[in-house]
Amino acid sequence: MAFKVLAFTGNWGKWCAMRRFIVLSFSLLTAVCADSACAQDGSSQEASTLRELCTERPGLTTAACTVDPGHLQVEIGLATWERDRTAQEKDETLDLGEIQARYGLGRSTEVQMSWTAYTRDSVTDFSSGVSQHASGIGDVTLGLKQNLLHPQEKAPGLAAGILPYVVLPSATHGVGDGDWSAGLTVPLSYKFGDLVTVALSPQIQAAVDEDRHGRHLAFGAAAGLQFSVTDTLRLSPEIEIMQDQDPQEASTLAQAAVSLAWRLDTVSQVDFQTTAGLNDNTPDVQIAFGISRKF
Repeated sequence: MAFKVLAFTGNWGKWCAMRRFIVLSFSLLTAVCADSACAQDGSSQEASTLRELCTERPGLTTAACTVDPGHLQVEIGLATWERDRTAQEKDETLDLGEIQARYGLGRSTEVQMSWTAYTRDSVTDFSSGVSQHASGIGDVTLGLKQNLLHPQEKAPGLAAGILPYVVLPSATHGVGDGDWSAGLTVPLSYKFGDLVTVALSPQIQAAVDEDRHGRHLAFGAAAGLQFSVTDTLRLSPEIEIMQDQDPQEASTLAQAAVSLAWRLDTVSQVDFQTTAGLNDNTPDVQIAFGISRKF
């Protein structure tokens, strides 16, 4: 694995971004808890008229559902920690505030925007014993999802959609890709009654080269099962394989994940996910947890 050249940054801006993220997360979590209590008391009539909550987190696959027209759904990865260790170095990444906003434009169309409020990357070179760090905000991703069948994925049977997206290089201090990229995901799922769903998400990308100049082809798919353990708890084992045709070194990335999603009420959810790399080209382990809320 090529050694990453990182620069330490300690500017005041990153602490401001972290503070804004903490305030936003606390406010959202408070709203989630408050609305959960209201729902349990049976006082949330508007929520009962909305589609069943369908989130894109957690998991490796992408849901084919879209958000109700005129409604906003916010999904926040509160924290994601990742570690990749080789014989030469150890690379650890911490993301705080992975915010995805989804807004329903029509019955089966939504617009998406994703952004990470704070990223810290730390690389330790074993031969020299030197550790280098970089931190800053992340890139912005814009997407437009068009559902083709079953926009709320509630009825048994096939659900399908299409999601083109573009990633804009808004990251600071070298923590992002360094250039724009784009891709297309085709979310597919088949629901067998109320207990089991099979999900498949093939995708193709114009990914940024390792040297941060130019783009190359990357393609693959994520697949998994979703088990409804109870009416409010979902367990999802998944696997993803991607072929990355980087001009410096082509590689195959493979990972497996297990996630839990606990629906607090009809409009809010908390989640946890753990991911393991299945080969040397993939980060060893990733742990993430977050919350989602429909407004």
